Amino acid sequence: MTKPFILHMFTTAKNLSPFDVNMAIDAGWLAAIPYINVEPGEVCSLVQDTIFSRSPKGLKNTGIFIGGRDTQQAMEMLKSAQKSMFTPFEVSVFADPSGAFTTAAAMVAVVEDTLKSKFSTDLSGKTVLALGGTGPVGQVVAVLAAQAGANVRIIGRQQEKAQRIADMCSQKFGGGEINILAGTDADKADYMQTADVVFATGAAGVELLNAAMIASATQLKVAADVNAVPPSGVAGLDVFDNAKDIAGSNSGAVGVGALAIGNVKYQVQSMLLKKMTEVDKPVFLHFEHAFAIARDYIKTNK
Repeated sequence: MTKPFILHMFTTAKNLSPFDVNMAIDAGWLAAIPYINVEPGEVCSLVQDTIFSRSPKGLKNTGIFIGGRDTQQAMEMLKSAQKSMFTPFEVSVFADPSGAFTTAAAMVAVVEDTLKSKFSTDLSGKTVLALGGTGPVGQVVAVLAAQAGANVRIIGRQQEKAQRIADMCSQKFGGGEINILAGTDADKADYMQTADVVFATGAAGVELLNAAMIASATQLKVAADVNAVPPSGVAGLDVFDNAKDIAGSNSGAVGVGALAIGNVKYQVQSMLLKKMTEVDKPVFLHFEHAFAIARDYIKTNK
């Protein structure tokens, strides 16, 4: 008898995201089993309980999802899960804390495509600001943009925190091969003078880029906002905007709203969850895999 598809969902938070549960079930997992308040040190035992309860054939219909709210911790849990397995007792694992990996992947891929279609260029060599960039989405946006060749600065309220996050992203996520800078909101207006791309990744309902800053940005090309809760993180940007001219821009900049990004994020998460059910050999998925899928999805659905 074929074993049912079971996804074991680990989170360090007190609740598992209903969004992730819905996505998993809709992607073909028959059961999505929550494990809440998981300590990183508990991952090994949970994983081994998972892999030893089924035959290698049954493990093809078994997977692990890692949520939570901390990107670095999620990556460490993903690595711990992988190290806890051995052939032939292995299952696929997908990390997407707070949806940050798939959201950031979609955001950067959409902006990259917008640069190409509207300005015949890409992220390489561009000056990029990640506003509210100390949060989970901002962190991954910064890493992906830097890996694509951009010069990235994470902007936060406090210089010390922004610097710590920038260093973590450069070393932990970028393997020391990228150098993400840090800055504060107090200097944001100055940074906007040379910004080519702005990613607004802060808290919902907070305007991060006002009309005056947009008007003063002489080389701004694209501004993207991940927040769907009014007011927009970018002044004048609608959640449905997709490469639409930004009112008041003197540089001809265009904007990308939250729902334009969200549609790609939804597709990426769904495809990665489905991929876990379709592969013959286990896969270990995170933000880089999400970015590759986002790029492919946009390319094939233009």
